[in-house]
Amino acid sequence: MSSPTDEPHGELPPDPRNTPRVTIRIEEAIAAAAMAAICVITFANVVVRYLTNASFAFTEEISVFLLVVLTLVGAAAAFARDRNIRVDFFVLRMPAALRLALELAGMALSATLFTMVAWFGWRFFLDDWQYGTTSPGLGIEQWIYSVWLTVLAALIVARIAGRIVRLVRAGPAR
Repeated sequence: MSSPTDEPHGELPPDPRNTPRVTIRIEEAIAAAAMAAICVITFANVVVRYLTNASFAFTEEISVFLLVVLTLVGAAAAFARDRNIRVDFFVLRMPAALRLALELAGMALSATLFTMVAWFGWRFFLDDWQYGTTSPGLGIEQWIYSVWLTVLAALIVARIAGRIVRLVRAGPAR
């Protein structure tokens, strides 16, 4: 086994439990595009407000939607890489088998939560579709925004499921 100093820049070799089979570059590209679009929209709004004393208030609707997309694809990538937020002070001091059991329980609870988000997001989408709800700023069909809540929550559940499979296959870390 090589020491951490044998790796470039002193990094440890990648943990196979944190390396998903399906690349995370998709989520990274979507997140980068969303962030770039938010920056461009906000910058354009600031410039227009400064030069004309008027604002593109309707652009806030697009920015909020992109921020939700950015958050959800970021969460999917975080779960896939085992970078999701958690407090693990006590867990790290437990035996490996118990750590694995607690991590699996946490992943199962997270999957349950995002399954519920997907389910209620689907219901929300159906209501928007059925009643023809339009967005307040641009007046476009609201379901165009709400459908992505379900799709991206399902993506998170899939990433969590992949993480659970990798954890079970690898077994407890020593």
